[in-house]
Amino acid sequence: MKPKSPRLAARALILQDNALLLVNAFPDGRSDLWCAPGGGVETGASLHDNLMREVYEETGLQVAVGTPALVNEFHDPVSGFHQVEIFFHCTITAGDLTSDWRDPAKVVTERRFFSQVDLQTRKIRFKPDSLPQVAWGQGLTYDPLERLVR
Repeated sequence: MKPKSPRLAARALILQDNALLLVNAFPDGRSDLWCAPGGGVETGASLHDNLMREVYEETGLQVAVGTPALVNEFHDPVSGFHQVEIFFHCTITAGDLTSDWRDPAKVVTERRFFSQVDLQTRKIRFKPDSLPQVAWGQGLTYDPLERLVR
């Protein structure tokens, strides 16, 4: 199978009360995997603009995008899917998580804040593996190619 070009995505690291906002982006409970809000970038818009749009769609929150924290990439050798993600520290500027919010694309089914202990003790399944270190850390990290897990 001929490799496909990597997909570019932007993701938000949003800490509130020392807890990290994660989303479950698997409709109909197909997976218990959690990730930072965000998604694929659209051509012609900046990474920041794409990320602000994605975070709003997936959470109902408006954010200010700060510094990059992580460049992560993963792939699925079976399908050839390869994604490069850039994670940014973000702060909430408006909005609240409410139970009546719905993702217009119907992809995100749950949104929740998790403590650092929740992630460090693996109380939930999440990707990338380095998420706890980068969310509560400083500086820019590169996370080499991981195999896609569903």
